[in-house]
Amino acid sequence: MRAIPLTVTALAAALLLTACDDGGSKSGSKNGSACEIGGVSVQLGSASVAPKAGDTGEIPVSITNQSKPCTLDQFAGVVLSAGNTEAKVPALKGAKAQKLKLAKGDSASFTIAYVRGKAGGKAALDAKTVKITLPGTTASRSFPWSYGPVATQTGGTAPNASVTAFQQVGD
Repeated sequence: MRAIPLTVTALAAALLLTACDDGGSKSGSKNGSACEIGGVSVQLGSASVAPKAGDTGEIPVSITNQSKPCTLDQFAGVVLSAGNTEAKVPALKGAKAQKLKLAKGDSASFTIAYVRGKAGGKAALDAKTVKITLPGTTASRSFPWSYGPVATQTGGTAPNASVTAFQQVGD
């Protein structure tokens, strides 16, 4: 007599599970959606500014989730702008992105490292703004760039700069 109720229960459970699978489960989208500008705060921290041409500077960027749980997967998009010229900052060579899940109130950070260029030099980008985009999204936030010109890579126009992977902040 127990075989029939168990079979019916198992069948009902299987039907419920398949009915919820619409290509992206509800529970997956609740915890797996990308963190978006507007749902998180983005701030540039106190920089270690490169004082003269050839020196390296670092600018920490912190992200704090102010909304529903979200995920940071891959690297932040960072673009330096100088008038009509835009230059994408690549990920640090050899760095490996880690997938971070941020609950409301959780924070993560990454760093923009750059080599200062010579003011007015051909091998420098006189950046005025830095635009940050979170992975998996298109919305961005721009900040003034007050850290001096950025050297370009030898033989190219790409900035001599890099973006580190996201790191969890706090416990």
